[in-house]
Amino acid sequence: MKKIVVGITGASGTALGVKFLENIKDMEIHLVMSESAKKVMKLESDYSIDYIKSLADYYYHDSDIAARISSGSFLFDTFVVIPCSSSTLAKISAGISDTLITRVATVAMKERRRFIVVPREMPFSTIMLENMLKLSMNNVIVAPAVPGYYNKPSSVEDLLNFVVARVLDLAGIKNDISPRWRDE
Repeated sequence: MKKIVVGITGASGTALGVKFLENIKDMEIHLVMSESAKKVMKLESDYSIDYIKSLADYYYHDSDIAARISSGSFLFDTFVVIPCSSSTLAKISAGISDTLITRVATVAMKERRRFIVVPREMPFSTIMLENMLKLSMNNVIVAPAVPGYYNKPSSVEDLLNFVVARVLDLAGIKNDISPRWRDE
């Protein structure tokens, strides 16, 4: 069974991470939420930490940098940070691994595993753009939470589904939560 590690950080957009988790099928899911993510979740959503934890097979505290997922010997297929805060993006770009999320990022890069970051904040500062470029040059897929409009969205849910569907595609996870270009 394929294994996916999901990090949810403190950028606004907890719903992106939750929707992503809700649509992962037939994979072993390992989840880490930063403390900032938990605070943002309470401010912007009605999700409970227990509900989000229930979407994963394994849950780890971000302070547990000795968790099994922090080792290169733990084999996983994909690591997705959704949403990815500018702070987390900067730490990953600089090679700082002071939390479990940033440690798994270091492992994903050094082991050449599929790694996707979903920056949610905007506008992008020059520093954020430089950090995204640096990650992209190190084979990290940078997928900002930018919805498309060709599917004629009529709700926030449609916009959310578009972004999450693209990230699921990038992670190699089949889905049909958003219409594709020219779907009849």
